Amino acid sequence: MNNRLKMSFILFTIGTLLLSSFSMAKTTVHAEDSSQIKDVIISQNIPEMTVNAEENQIQLNGLHIYQDGHFKEVTENVKWHSKNKNVATVDEDGVVTLTGQNGRSFITVEAGTFHDEIAVHQKPSGLEIVKQKGDRYNVIDQAIAGMTLKEKIGQMLMPDFRNYNGKNVTEMLPEIEQLIQEYHLGGIILFRENVVTTEQTARLVAAYQDAAEKYGLLMTIDQEGGIVTRLQSGTDMPGNMALGATRSPEIAENVGRVIGEELEALGINMNLAPVLDVNNNPDNPVIGVRSFGESPELVAEMGLAYTRGLQSTGVAATAKHFPGHGDTAVDSHLGLPEVPHDKERLLEVELYPFQQAMDSGIDAIMTAHVTFPKIDDTKVISKKDGTEISLPATLSHKVLTGLMREEMGYDGVIITDALNMLAIQDHFGPVDAVIRAVNAGTDIVLMPVGLEEVADGLLNAVETGEITEERIEESVKRILTLKIERGIIKEETPAPIEEIVANAEQVVGSQEHKKVEKEAAERSITLVKNEDALPLQVNAGDNIVVIGNTYRDSLYDAIRAHHSKTELISASGPLSAAQLKYLQEEADAVIIGSHTSNVNGRSPNSSQMQMINQVIENLDAPVIAVGIRNPYDIMAFPEIDAYLAQYGFRDASFKATAATIFGDNNPTGLLPITIPSQAGETLYEFGHGLSY
Repeated sequence: MNNRLKMSFILFTIGTLLLSSFSMAKTTVHAEDSSQIKDVIISQNIPEMTVNAEENQIQLNGLHIYQDGHFKEVTENVKWHSKNKNVATVDEDGVVTLTGQNGRSFITVEAGTFHDEIAVHQKPSGLEIVKQKGDRYNVIDQAIAGMTLKEKIGQMLMPDFRNYNGKNVTEMLPEIEQLIQEYHLGGIILFRENVVTTEQTARLVAAYQDAAEKYGLLMTIDQEGGIVTRLQSGTDMPGNMALGATRSPEIAENVGRVIGEELEALGINMNLAPVLDVNNNPDNPVIGVRSFGESPELVAEMGLAYTRGLQSTGVAATAKHFPGHGDTAVDSHLGLPEVPHDKERLLEVELYPFQQAMDSGIDAIMTAHVTFPKIDDTKVISKKDGTEISLPATLSHKVLTGLMREEMGYDGVIITDALNMLAIQDHFGPVDAVIRAVNAGTDIVLMPVGLEEVADGLLNAVETGEITEERIEESVKRILTLKIERGIIKEETPAPIEEIVANAEQVVGSQEHKKVEKEAAERSITLVKNEDALPLQVNAGDNIVVIGNTYRDSLYDAIRAHHSKTELISASGPLSAAQLKYLQEEADAVIIGSHTSNVNGRSPNSSQMQMINQVIENLDAPVIAVGIRNPYDIMAFPEIDAYLAQYGFRDASFKATAATIFGDNNPTGLLPITIPSQAGETLYEFGHGLSY
């Protein structure tokens, strides 16, 4: 045997031994797991789980219950039976199909020596699910009883892994997998850096779930729609203020459903949306178009519709930012805002949409890093400069427990806004902030600063009595209840990743979803002012000039798709004499895109607004402005010939605006906010909107 053959034989032998060893290890682990199984139950028998029937079908699931109380979904070596097939049949995957005949059937599941059953009772009045009762179904209490303190605390922690060692995290890293297991994490939040393509996102999310040892992870994301859209593939739905402009709960529900279907296909099971802040302050730099509008009733109606759509897909919804971030002029990412109103005013305005959402069974509520001194006047010393400050709602027992839990009756999951925001980070230490938040009543700590330090700090706080273990267990029970309710349960045999990817690529960005996106965008466009300039009447040889800076290419491309003889001038400030002369001599119509995100941007003295007013004053041709983001922009240039508000910078909104300008879309949007003048009077009323 020559040397090359010898080496091949040696490598083959080593490989065979390694494979054999790996196979034995897996078999041993499986055998150990099997010996720890103490029961099998139908998860729909758990008291906390709601059973939904869709089109005469119910999906039942079997759970293996382990000796230490944790549970996993079982899909292999299970048998399903129906005792009365005249009433209902059941397939090998646990899908029950009702025949329509009245009567009762017991559906049973068998796994080895264990079995369970549940009854379906078809009555003339409708379907009734009759759950079995007994201690074996108190799965959540048993799970908590079998957890270590470290495991309980881990369920409350939700860090981000946006970057690791200076690189965007787009695939699972061994270091992250180790952290998930070491700290028994209950959830992860994803950001735009993590979710690049449909296939990559599906693989990353599946890898996260695979890394968790006992309990499924809450995989969360801020996929609000509009300006806060994390997914880089799929549909880019118009945001909340655009939906508010449509005045259509049906569209809002469809948008929520589409967002939910795309997240669910990717394995993302919790959305940090909708925003239920009432944006009644035009100067708000952080909410603005993320709100459905300035009317509490409109925000509640549209927010509940969006939530219905989202939760119908099995994805958990999160109302934010409680008690309300709408009437602020400070961005809590950068500073600590205050809402000075008394409780009576808060109940009528800020709290109204949240109460409606609570009463309708929303899964979770996110807190605001905002002070509400009329609810909690507690003063604390800022670690930033030693000054006395009011306690933010996120850290306030009076707000989270007194107001939300006791007065408003909410018993769902409370999650903090990100604890790395400066409103918290500037004034409180990382561990101090988390201990305060937990004692205030929060269940999930979002993006704590320093995972190891915070986890150890919470552990120490319980051991020293600063936080009671009962307080921790209350939160863990709510978290596990949400996970069971939404089917976020670790699977013993997960679906093959190629199957998950193939399904995701069919769902994410589908043609049906694009239709919903297009309708929402077109119905949102609001024609605020029109001095006979629109719809634009131009001949093939007429010259249209688009002027803009931010998102200028998106506006230009959308206009040029309707009229090929379109020019672009990039400008963020006043035009040169040569540019003005060109417009005066060559432009048959001018379309300007304005984009602002704060008060300074829409000031008439800002360079952008000086440019727009310069064009208005020096041109006889019609000048049309498009408020790309904030509808308030017209405050700076009220003499414009025509003004359209599109509420966001996604492609569908630009296309809808262009279609409106050329008369292919008749605008029906109505202002969800009041636009004041610079003097503080009303320029355009809430509900105003023109059509052709």
